[in-house]
Amino acid sequence: MPSRIASFPFFLASVVVVVTLFPSSSSQQAPAPAAVPVPQAKGFYISCGSGKDVQVGSINWAKDEGFTAVGNASAINKPHLLPVLATLRYFPDATARKYCYQLPVVKGTRYLVRTTYFYGGFDGGKEPPVFDQIVDGTLWSAVNTTDNYRHGMSTYFEMVAQGQGRTMSVCLARRPDTKSSPFISALEVIDLADSMYNTTDFGRFVMSTVARNRFGSKGDIVSYPDDPYNRYWAPFADANPMVESHSDISPDDFWNQPPAKALKAGVTTSRGKKLTVQWPTTELPAATYYVALYFQDSRSASPFSWRVFDVAVNGKEFFRGLNASAAGVMVYSSMMQLSGKTEILLTPNETSPVGPLINAGEIYQIVPLGGRTATRDVVAMEDLASSLKNLPPDWAGDPCLPQKHSWTGVECSQESPMRVLSLDLKNHGLSGSLPDSIANLTGMKTIYLSGNNLSGPIPDLSSMHTLTAVRLDSNHFSGTIKPSMEKLVNLKELYLNYNNLTGKIPDGLKNKAGLDLRTEGNKFE
Repeated sequence: MPSRIASFPFFLASVVVVVTLFPSSSSQQAPAPAAVPVPQAKGFYISCGSGKDVQVGSINWAKDEGFTAVGNASAINKPHLLPVLATLRYFPDATARKYCYQLPVVKGTRYLVRTTYFYGGFDGGKEPPVFDQIVDGTLWSAVNTTDNYRHGMSTYFEMVAQGQGRTMSVCLARRPDTKSSPFISALEVIDLADSMYNTTDFGRFVMSTVARNRFGSKGDIVSYPDDPYNRYWAPFADANPMVESHSDISPDDFWNQPPAKALKAGVTTSRGKKLTVQWPTTELPAATYYVALYFQDSRSASPFSWRVFDVAVNGKEFFRGLNASAAGVMVYSSMMQLSGKTEILLTPNETSPVGPLINAGEIYQIVPLGGRTATRDVVAMEDLASSLKNLPPDWAGDPCLPQKHSWTGVECSQESPMRVLSLDLKNHGLSGSLPDSIANLTGMKTIYLSGNNLSGPIPDLSSMHTLTAVRLDSNHFSGTIKPSMEKLVNLKELYLNYNNLTGKIPDGLKNKAGLDLRTEGNKFE
């Protein structure tokens, strides 16, 4: 599921960032930080691998401590680096199925997720590794920064996703062709307003950013603080005439809340002529896309002025009789099939006194979610992870998804919602205790935790009716065996030997036909 990338040179001159929406030989200068501090957008700005918070323009980037428990920090040994690119976190453990950051979110809230990568030769190599990135259980895209790095550029990826639970995970994972350690320089998860992109069913999809441009512009990137959500609006200019608007829009009048500065200019043509714009500049893979186009009459508002035209995309009607007023208007398609080159055609109404124009556009690829793990299983596995120590490094994010990147020792069902079927971490050096909530894993068939250093009581597992085997031998469990264990009618193996258990063995277990019960090495009566 490919996504288009954006890139920017990594050297810092004062605090001015240079950004291009797609890799190219040209670049545009972003605005210098505002002189008056503006409260930054709500969310998380994480400088990966940094040992301290860093300030870049108006944004304070937090160190990544507390957001991930794995990987190593590294500094980039190059002069004049933008502070947020001067460190990274890399993940050398090749046995892990994924490496995750976890951030608290609000279920149902939409977020802009941005990952940034700058290799910097941190490992002594000449080319960055290629690896995958995952958001929650969805395989987002491959991360291949080789070409941009050769041109002295970092690479960022964006998507819009909805919080599916109490946390959101952003993970990296090795591929068969990954030759060295995956890494990440920065991570942003920014809250979006309820109205923004609200026609997409985020219970089924995420939106991967392809392009976000302000037309008729050269030079500055528009982002925070002009855009309170820190979206990057890159300049776009072609052979069409450019025009400046005489008034500002009110962002709150638009569902997607574009910044007024993004619509301040546009491309146009003469009265009676059609306006053709090839945008975005790269060919698109055949897929479904969300397309939003923004228009604003460049003239001062007047009851006697109008600018009416039809909008078509790739020869198909997009909107008929659009009246682009000075207040501005947005038209969109939430599920549009596109492939190859994209052409926007604006055809003026015969009575329109001026030619058509367009000011800005956004396009996102619609990516289906990679499935869903049952919420009760996710919560129970998170509780288990928080109760155990010395876990495998990939015990973060979704325990089942993507299917090739489930947690080590965890086997899940294939249907959606996925259920946890098996837990096998025998002889893994684990310590801690089993939480009572493990009993909520009612799809579990086997639990193999032999040969660890687990302690405390064995929880009541009687609700786990599908259990066929429980191996907890050679640990330090204490307390009694719950009589309710007799209710596990499918149980064929129960290994409790060599623990510190006391009391009586329930008669229903001792006399259960077909049960391999092992209890030696305890302190039973």
